[in-house]
Amino acid sequence: MADTSSQSYANHRRLDPSFHFMLFGLFAVNAVITVLALIRMFRGHTFDFATLWNVVMAITFLLFLFKLRLYALHNQDRLIRLEEQLRMKALLPATLATRAMGLKPSQCVALRFASDEELPGLVQQTLDEDLQNEQIKKRIQNWRADYFRV
Repeated sequence: MADTSSQSYANHRRLDPSFHFMLFGLFAVNAVITVLALIRMFRGHTFDFATLWNVVMAITFLLFLFKLRLYALHNQDRLIRLEEQLRMKALLPATLATRAMGLKPSQCVALRFASDEELPGLVQQTLDEDLQNEQIKKRIQNWRADYFRV
């Protein structure tokens, strides 16, 4: 279920305990243990293919976990960009809406938190000053919460 507590710049980032702590923690511990086993293997001057393979697989698992997370985030960003383009088309004057199509994906993602009332001004500022996502979020006065992010 989505968290519906009040959201702001200070608390808008989301941690998923099962992913960020359990999965990542277990894979990281596994990588450390296998690297330590590899070091012990080299100190003993005996080659063990299984130990080397365990290190390769531990690194593979970490890479897989990162890529899995990145794919979800990129997909989410594409959806947010589409939603924001539709929102801007409905809320902005035609000339500004046309210019807004040139916003970077990260800028669209940041603008999703702006209320409908302050969106036109923030879009104009973002285009004029080439604001980065953190700068945009810090300028938002009326936060529009997003409880469905990954």
